[in-house]
Amino acid sequence: MTTPESPTGRLRPSDAERDQAIDALKDGAGSGRLSHDTFLGRMDVALRAESRAELDAVLAGLPVGGPVERAVLRTVGRFSAFGGRINRAWRTERLPGLALPQAGAGRLTIGRIPGSGLRLHHPSVSRHHAELRREGGGWVLYDLGSTNGTHVNGRRIAGAVRVRPGDQVRFGDLEFRLSPT
Repeated sequence: MTTPESPTGRLRPSDAERDQAIDALKDGAGSGRLSHDTFLGRMDVALRAESRAELDAVLAGLPVGGPVERAVLRTVGRFSAFGGRINRAWRTERLPGLALPQAGAGRLTIGRIPGSGLRLHHPSVSRHHAELRREGGGWVLYDLGSTNGTHVNGRRIAGAVRVRPGDQVRFGDLEFRLSPT
């Protein structure tokens, strides 16, 4: 059986070798050793590689190892991220509470402008920032086109999202944890 050659006369990498290189790139990106752009560029080179030397160049700077080494690296990565999760949990408990309005209240306006139901004196909060409305037995938070955004549980909202006690809400740079009335 003959091995296919590239136009330059060098041996072309097999599909198994390409798959191995791609798996190593995925592990590198997943563990944070490669940026997204670097990962995409190297994937393109790996898929077009016409020699084993090109595949080796794609893997330059990445630790080469078997499944055990890759599992150890993933485990270390998870443990190193553990501190960040503890910090977020600690901060969550310390957030000031924001009580949802009484069931009879129809809406709560939030912003810097005088007359807001919840007036927040902070430059990151828009004059007409957000609104909480009672809809269908629950509360819905609307962003009113604020400059610095309204976030629920760490995600910026566009339009409206249903909220309940325990959710974290952020108006500009000010964060709160919703609590029952």
